[in-house]
Parts: sequence; C-alpha cells; structure tokens
Amino acid sequence: MDRPSVAVVTGASSGIGRATAIRLSQDFSALILVARDQNRLEGVEKEAKRNSAEVLTIDLDLTAPSVPEVIVSRTLERFGRIDALLNIAGAVPGIDLFGMTDEQWTAGMELKLHAARRLTMRCWKSLKESRGSVIFIAGTTAEVPTASAAAVGVVNAAVVALAKAFADQGLRDGVRVNTVSPGAVMTPRRLAMIENWAVAHHVSTEEASRTLLAQAGVARYGEAGDVANLMAYLVSPAARWITGTQMRIDGGEVKSI
Repeated sequence: MDRPSVAVVTGASSGIGRATAIRLSQDFSALILVARDQNRLEGVEKEAKRNSAEVLTIDLDLTAPSVPEVIVSRTLERFGRIDALLNIAGAVPGIDLFGMTDEQWTAGMELKLHAARRLTMRCWKSLKESRGSVIFIAGTTAEVPTASAAAVGVVNAAVVALAKAFADQGLRDGVRVNTVSPGAVMTPRRLAMIENWAVAHHVSTEEASRTLLAQAGVARYGEAGDVANLMAYLVSPAARWITGTQMRIDGGEVKSI
C-alpha cells in the first residue's frame, strides 16, 4: 500500500489538533491546517516543516457552509489529492443542562457536528479515489453524559453516530472512518475548565486539578501527544482493517465495556 501523502487537519492551531498536525508531519508529505487563528497556524506550520512536510494553512471559520468548498478546492489545486481528513475542530460549552441557551446548543452542534459533516461530504470523492481515511473526534462523555455538561455528551454522541454512518458508506466506497474519544487530556481548554472550577469552588488551581483528576479516577491527565499518536496510527496503512470503530483513549476513566 502506498504511503499516504496529503492530510487535512481541522482545529490545527492548538491542543489535540496542533499535536496531531505536528505528529502527522512525520508521516505525510503534505498537510492542510485549518483553524481560525492564522498566527497560531503559522507556529504549527513551522513545526511541521521541520519534518519536511509541505504545509497549506487556511484560516477560516468552519461553521460557514461555503468553507468546505474552499478547503477542498485549494487542497486539490495545490496537491491534487486527499488521503486523510481529521475532523478535530469543535469545543462545546461545558455548561449545566438548565443553563445552556439555544444559541449555545446551536453553536456547539454547528462546529463539532455539522461543520465536520459538510467537510467530510465534500472530501468524500477525493477520499474514495485515494482509498483514504477519516477521523472524527468525540469524547468519553458520549458514553457517560452528565447534567453539568449535558451538551458535550449529546454532541459527542451525535458525532459517534455520524461517524458510524459514514463508515457504513465507506465499506462500499473504500474509505475508512473511525472516531477517537479522548478523556481528560490536558489542553488549554482543559486548563481553562480547571481554572473556572477552582474559582467557582474557592480553591487553588492546583487543588482543583488534583480534585478533578481524582474524580476521573485515572493516574494522570492525558497529553495531546497521546491522542495524536493514536490518530496517526488510525490514518496509517497499518490500520487498514480498522473502520467503523470508536476508540477511547482515557487512561481507564470509563470502566464499562
């Protein structure tokens, strides 16, 4: 099987998306990095180029329905193909069930679910031609939803179902589709959540971090690089018989089968 060459990574400016983009630069000859912050994208671009990967940065808001066409057109114009799509963009507010507004629900669904759906559909023809791979990112809250962060669980569950539907079509079209569900990974967003929890409970950030880690029941917080390594494996030829799967990477947090 040929070595994959062109990967599109959304949410590539920070956190898991950034780590994944840099990790993929070891395996892919070209990367398309998509996010809203051009300055941060340029920093990721420099890291990726150290591994001799060509990089195209696109600083656009994925919630705009016209953006998938821009991403795919620019990618095919420059590189002529798409071998992998990693839908990593998306941050849903961790707000109480009764505190979420309709606007917040809609915003969360638009970026993490519908933007990923539209981009995957627009990439599908190219992925079919290359017999490529798609990754959606969800989260362990899809299986363990809570009232304190209801929308996170609901949207993640929808992402898992969407990925399963694409995987079913992929069996006929030769495109592999999987979902990665991280647990408590220490990203800038996770740190902000810990800091907010600390303020709300009148404790230090360090104490909040220890308390939330204990509640998760794991030995340590995950690192973005832990998830990036799994992503890299799933879009590699080594994972050619893995499709339609939701893979948890949570340090043992979810105890159910």
